[in-house]
Amino acid sequence: MRTRAGALLTVVLLAAACDGRPKAEPAPETRKRSGPALVVLDLSGGVPEVASGSLLAMGRRQGTFDQLVERIGEVGADRDAKGVFVRFGEGAMGFARAEEIGEALEAVRQNGKPVYCHGDAFGNATYYAAARACDKIYLAPAGEVEAIGLAAEVVYLHKLLADQLHVSVDILQVGKFKGAEEPLTRDGPSDEARASLTGTLAGMRDSWISGIRVARGDVASAAVEDGPYSPLRAKALQLVDEVGYADDAREEARKAAGAVRDEVRFGRGASADADGDMGDVVRVLVGDATSAPVALVRASGAISMGSDESLFGRSDGISERSLGRILARLEADDTVRAVVLRIDSPGGSALASDLLWHRLMRIRAKKTLVVSVGEMAASGGYYLASAGEVIFAERGSIVGSVGVVGGKLAFGRALAQVGVHSETFPANPQATAGARAAYPSALAEWDDATRARVLEEMTAIYDLFLSRVAAGRHTTVDAVAPFAEGRIFSGAQGRDHGLVDEIGGLSAAVAKARVLAKLPPDAELEAVGVPRGVWSTLAGVSAEGLPSSEVAALSALASPGDVLVQALGRLAPAVAPFAQGLAPLAEGERALTVVPFAFVVR
Repeated sequence: MRTRAGALLTVVLLAAACDGRPKAEPAPETRKRSGPALVVLDLSGGVPEVASGSLLAMGRRQGTFDQLVERIGEVGADRDAKGVFVRFGEGAMGFARAEEIGEALEAVRQNGKPVYCHGDAFGNATYYAAARACDKIYLAPAGEVEAIGLAAEVVYLHKLLADQLHVSVDILQVGKFKGAEEPLTRDGPSDEARASLTGTLAGMRDSWISGIRVARGDVASAAVEDGPYSPLRAKALQLVDEVGYADDAREEARKAAGAVRDEVRFGRGASADADGDMGDVVRVLVGDATSAPVALVRASGAISMGSDESLFGRSDGISERSLGRILARLEADDTVRAVVLRIDSPGGSALASDLLWHRLMRIRAKKTLVVSVGEMAASGGYYLASAGEVIFAERGSIVGSVGVVGGKLAFGRALAQVGVHSETFPANPQATAGARAAYPSALAEWDDATRARVLEEMTAIYDLFLSRVAAGRHTTVDAVAPFAEGRIFSGAQGRDHGLVDEIGGLSAAVAKARVLAKLPPDAELEAVGVPRGVWSTLAGVSAEGLPSSEVAALSALASPGDVLVQALGRLAPAVAPFAQGLAPLAEGERALTVVPFAFVVR
């Protein structure tokens, strides 16, 4: 077994000795280094005040809020910068930062440089920034505008501490409006604390509503407390201008600006040149590169939006960010003539599934794309599979489950049993505002009106799912509908219903890809996949080979969901994929394309 020090030394030697592997020919707009530019600001990873550190300083450089403000300020004086494209992703930010970002970009727009924006999903704050900043707002087809009004939620622990645990809470305060001790000393707010909090929220609401009214008009401002909204509903209410993908919005922004190139100045891609050959070496080591004419992409596990990988990587699963980057590179790599997607997935995030479907369809438009189903391509897994020109499955594979499930767990009543009480303070004093503003809360239940709005969103996702399957399979929604409604099928049944083209395994799919791409039968095949994490690749050891102190450090970097799924993987392997598929609910997503049960066929 290699030592960690030896592995790191190997990387240093590789980086020093090579001139870099041949790179795929970039798209025309990225080859140009001069001329009119579209400035790209990627805020999908957030806009932190302080950058987070990572081991060996090899983490992705996201950028900080002050750097973003500086980059926006430079646009006005830059003669080559003809416009701005802002990608919000589904990131979040505070209201103060949203206000400043909106104002700064509004100034750019008022100086005659168009600002186009795209979001996979908008929250209250990010929508406010987009409304102020953008000439046009685009929303992903499977996204949402979570415009639900402003509210604060306070949790009171006095009964738990005093009555259940018999803890003596002895806290003093100076200033009757301070209220900081109330969650420990009371079971609800004092009049002074309530007045202080509701007054602050009312002030924030006034500026929020008025800013949106000025930017988007009365129809939009009247709607921002009654969401969440599906994309088409958001467009009808004038909250967004277009429904489409980020690359489509970026292309429109480039045309509006008269730009011949993109220049990423913030977020992912801004430091790509600085990574240089070292970045290539790391990508080769983690299996995120290919120069063969046939690429095998392995996609296994539940589907999630994911996040930029840390040095230690993430748990198993299909991450939209990780897999999306791989698919983008394959699309741009002219040496790759055919892609074989090997998928084994019970589904997961509806938004991530749709974004990855779009990536796959872009590949299909340029190259051969064949899908090989492993044990399962169900729900979101079949969403991805439907992008293939040809879908292979074994007779015992499971396919289908074209349907949507979603919701949330609310723990308010359960916690009340042990003395924990929560109270919601809506900025809008209307009677129904509190329930809607508490929509994402893990403590508050939904009322009937909110539940109806969520069902409306989920129905829109279901309709989109049907249309995606129909488009991928070259058929109609009416032809797909009888085999939808969440039904699952064996591979053989799937072929009979038109969900699968051929019965066969991975080798048959690879052979078919070579034929369709007009390649020789022995054309080289190279496997690429979601990286395992740089640490595991460089060190060549598993957690079992690490000292206990380092295992603890690694565990601290994993999310509670990751830890739970890993534990379930050991105790009940059949349940782990199901639990992982439901994990996006804990991250705020409400619509999932996931198999609604865990099972094992023996």
